[in-house]
Amino acid sequence: MNVGIIGSGGREHAICNSLKISRRIKEIYCFPGNAGTSFIAKNIEIDLTNFEKLKKLIKQFNIDLIIIGPEKPLVDGLVDFLKKNEIKVFGPNKIASQLEGSKIFTKNLCKKYNIPTANFGVFNNIKESLSFLDKCIFPIVVKADGLAAGKGVYICESLEHSINAVNEIFNGKFGEAKNILIEEFLKGEEMSFFIISDGENYKKFGSAQDHKRVLEGDRGKNTGGMGAYSPSRLENEDLNKKILEKIIEPTLKGLKELNTEFVGFLYAGLMIIKNEPFLIEYNVRMGDPECQTILPRLKTDFFEVIEACTSKNLREIKLEWFEEKSICIVLCSKGYPDKYQNNIEIKNLEKIKLENNSFVYHAGTKIKDSNVYSNGGRVLNFVTKSKNLKESRNDLINLINDLNWENGYFRKDIGFKLFE
Repeated sequence: MNVGIIGSGGREHAICNSLKISRRIKEIYCFPGNAGTSFIAKNIEIDLTNFEKLKKLIKQFNIDLIIIGPEKPLVDGLVDFLKKNEIKVFGPNKIASQLEGSKIFTKNLCKKYNIPTANFGVFNNIKESLSFLDKCIFPIVVKADGLAAGKGVYICESLEHSINAVNEIFNGKFGEAKNILIEEFLKGEEMSFFIISDGENYKKFGSAQDHKRVLEGDRGKNTGGMGAYSPSRLENEDLNKKILEKIIEPTLKGLKELNTEFVGFLYAGLMIIKNEPFLIEYNVRMGDPECQTILPRLKTDFFEVIEACTSKNLREIKLEWFEEKSICIVLCSKGYPDKYQNNIEIKNLEKIKLENNSFVYHAGTKIKDSNVYSNGGRVLNFVTKSKNLKESRNDLINLINDLNWENGYFRKDIGFKLFE
């Protein structure tokens, strides 16, 4: 079969890499892909907002199945468009994608179905927001309602910080803002929890710990993710049961009562407090960089899993996992998540020696004149799996140091709570 992948990040390279080992895959196309995917698939440069052009290319290349990686095409309704044009696609429809597209949609769902989450308020202008903040006990969390590439969340330690957050959001830092969400700060430990669903059945699809803050010790600004490890150190059978029964199942029930279904990956960002889960937010796709740590641990043919979801046959699939744990360190452009330079050549990639259980997934990269250049804030993902994550982390740091890319920086403490 011919498969198409929508997206250009490290997640999409990891998906591409996992699909290529399936015996049933004939050709992989990436829209638009990156330098890494170009070595194992055919990259097609395209504006992903041009659905009609995408449809023509899918038919031109006889692509049998489309997998959508990032959130924006899902929230914009690409799944609905492709299904209407009789193209098989893996991912949630536009209504279900509101779980990520609107934090307020999700919060109202939580309220209706008693899903444990932080107490919150919704405000539609600066004046009301600031009036509410005057009465708050800090820290407090201020969130942009729509998509913000993982950066529209402010953890505010003071009134001054929260006022700045409200002004930035309403002044359009993350696009037009009609509403803002202000919620209590939950003190616990974060956990990324994944399921995969075919619209009728679902299966747990691993867990991870993401490190979103730019500085070591989980300090500084939020980013799209500086690294991750899988599984989460918090995972246990009792907690898994609570997450599924208190959070995942009521959410899927709520969507069904809206006359829709969820097909794809559902990613619950959780805060765990004394082994009790609270929902922070939903993402309606695989996390990035969590995907890069979870897929290498999957023993089952990844394509068989995806195809089973598109044919509502997930119940028949047995998910099997390797025992090894995995860890990912993200190499970023200097200046990220603020201003940074693109088009900086990355030399010595061919000299990096990878063991069987190690991977370098490209994210913000592109090919120019047969050379690899940076093309984003998060540039390369270094991943390995083993039974000793501390040794794995040291190995990855050595690999990054061997690359010696002068325009890059990375966190050396990914997974630090495991080793304290």
